[in-house]
Amino acid sequence: MARIEGVITAMVTPFTTEGDLDLDGARRLARHLIDNGSHGVVVAGTTGEAPTLTDEERLHLLAAVRDEIGDRATVIAGVGTNDTRHSVEQARDACLLEPDALLVTTPYYNKPNQAGLRAHFKSIAHVAGEIPIIVYNIPSRVVINMPPEFLADLGSTIPSVVAVKQANDDDIGPVDGLDVLAGNDNVFARCMAMGGAGGILVASHIVGAEMRQIYESAVSGDAEHARTLDAGLEAVYAALNIAPNPIPVKAALEMLGLIDGGLRLPMVPASQSERTAIRTALERHGLMLAGGAAK
Repeated sequence: MARIEGVITAMVTPFTTEGDLDLDGARRLARHLIDNGSHGVVVAGTTGEAPTLTDEERLHLLAAVRDEIGDRATVIAGVGTNDTRHSVEQARDACLLEPDALLVTTPYYNKPNQAGLRAHFKSIAHVAGEIPIIVYNIPSRVVINMPPEFLADLGSTIPSVVAVKQANDDDIGPVDGLDVLAGNDNVFARCMAMGGAGGILVASHIVGAEMRQIYESAVSGDAEHARTLDAGLEAVYAALNIAPNPIPVKAALEMLGLIDGGLRLPMVPASQSERTAIRTALERHGLMLAGGAAK
C-alpha cells in the first residue's frame, strides 16, 4: 500500500448561498490547495462538515475532487458514523470511486469499548479491500480516546490500517506499526520532529506553502528551520481556532475570495469580533492588505 504522507488538507465543503453543495467551488478549492502546498486533501471530514452531508453528497463531492485533481495528489475519503452498518455502506460506496485512502472516524456518542471499536474498524476494512485506512483519533469530539497501545493493536490485527490521524495532542508520539499524521495544526512540526509522516491539517488552506516548507525541512533533517517556520504561523493557528472548526477557516477563505463561506446548521458564521480577529491575523501575516482586501 502506498504511504500516506505530507501536507494533507482537511478540505472544507463549499456551499452555495442557498446551502446547496457547490461542486464547482469544491473543484476550484481543491485545485488551489494542490497548487499551493498540499500533497493531498481529505474530502468529507470533520472540517468538511461531514455530519451535515448526505451520503449522496459525499459521493458527488469525492467524485468531483478526484476528477479535478486526478493523480496530481492524494485524495482521501472521510467515512464513518456511530453506526457500523452505515459506516460500511459509506466505505463501500466511496471505494468504488477509488480514493487513495479512507479516513475513518471513531464512533461517537454510543461509546463502544475496545472490542467494539476493533470490530467496527475490521468491518470497514473488510469492504475497503486493498484501500488503506487511516483511523481518526479525536477524543475532543467523540468522547473516546484510543491510546497508542490500542492503535498499534489495530494496525497489527487489521493489515489495511496503516496510519492514525492523531488529534490527541497529549499522545503525539510513535505508534508501533502505524504512520502518525498530526491531527492539529499546532502539533504538526512536533509530529514531524518525532518521525511522523505528515499531517491532516486546516491552516494549510491558508498557509499551505509554508506548511509544505515545514514538512520538507523536517524530512531533510533541518529541524531548526522547521521550528522557526512553525513559530511564524502560531498567530494563524490561533486565529483559526477562535471558534469551532470549520467556522474560522471558512471565514478566512471567504475573506481571501476563495469560497463564499456558507455553513450548514448547527454551524453558524463567525461573529463580528471573531471575523475581526481572523482578518487581523491574515493582515499581519501578509495575506491581506490593511482594510480587508485580499493580497
